[in-house]
Amino acid sequence: MSKSEIKMPLPKLDDLFTTQKERDDNNSDKVVDISIKDITDFPEHPFKVLQNAEMEELSKSISDRGVLVPVIVRQKENGQYEMISGHRRKMASQLAGKETIPCIIKNYTDDEATLIMVDSNLQREEILPSEKAFAYKMKLEALSHQGKRTDLTLSQVGKKLNAYEELATEQGESRNQIHRYIRLTELIPELLDKVDEKIIAFNPAVELSYLKQDEQYVLLDCIDYNDCTPSLAQAIHLKKMSQEGTLTTEKIESLMEQDKPNQNPKLKISRNKLEKILPSSLKTDEQIETFVIQCVEEHIKRQRQRNNDAR
Repeated sequence: MSKSEIKMPLPKLDDLFTTQKERDDNNSDKVVDISIKDITDFPEHPFKVLQNAEMEELSKSISDRGVLVPVIVRQKENGQYEMISGHRRKMASQLAGKETIPCIIKNYTDDEATLIMVDSNLQREEILPSEKAFAYKMKLEALSHQGKRTDLTLSQVGKKLNAYEELATEQGESRNQIHRYIRLTELIPELLDKVDEKIIAFNPAVELSYLKQDEQYVLLDCIDYNDCTPSLAQAIHLKKMSQEGTLTTEKIESLMEQDKPNQNPKLKISRNKLEKILPSSLKTDEQIETFVIQCVEEHIKRQRQRNNDAR
């Protein structure tokens, strides 16, 4: 046989984007089509699955070519299935009008399933702080369970430290940074959303996570009213007062009313003065603000008309 007749097998597209272990697992596991309605999401899945432009693109690809990489599920006691890896492919398949999705069924323990779920999503290029926070927390707990020892010489603190070290090494982060991300899970959802939206910076957010829940809600109201967020120094001060038990609503309001570079100018008018001249039907701040703006606009319009008539 001549050299020109030797045929070299070309690698499959999937082989270029998967590890050898993943390919071995896929080859050893049977792929079955399962009804999408029989697959529930992973409990407390920390990663947001959004119907955005990327999802629309994935849905179109699935509509044209189907799901190229099977999702991973495990069977539940009630006979249904739980998604481990493939939440985005599941939604995209639903948007594409698919009734089934190719699956690999695994017999994972809770901790094994958690680790696979987290690791498969942490490979994404863009991850929100809230996603990373809850993912790190879930993975840390799973690693801690796997590292449990029955001997009495290893303390609970030691086990937790070992899990932190393992997680930090795997993610290429310091142990301290892992801890700081996990602290974000102590924020109320509304403040955590502001971290994801880059309204509140990461470092101040970590300090604010030490505030009690009711203190965080007071702070949230002040942030919305003053249209500003705490600086790192202010967040540290709030944390200190909270831990000392001296933080009050008045102190939070006073601190947030201080002028800061990130604060937009805000006109403040006494509500008592306004209520004396405004219609009694106006109840909310939004109604009052809309009415006042309309009155000012009408006044400016009439003033301009008078000026034009005088010419």
